[in-house]
Amino acid sequence: MDDTQDHRGYQVVLNDEEQYSVWPADRGLPAGWRAEGTTGDREACLRHIDAVWTDMRPLGLRRQLDGTA
Repeated sequence: MDDTQDHRGYQVVLNDEEQYSVWPADRGLPAGWRAEGTTGDREACLRHIDAVWTDMRPLGLRRQLDGTA
């Protein structure tokens, strides 16, 4: 048996600057983060983030550069 394999469930979380992260599903969310809605194993969550997080700039910077800040 491979003891290094992670069998925990995860969720994708998002902060107010629209930055993504992976968080253990059985733990309370840290301040400033909210559940995005995607859950699964760590790799599935990371694949989802890779697909949806196409602009790494924080929301505040994007608004500032777009003139909407």
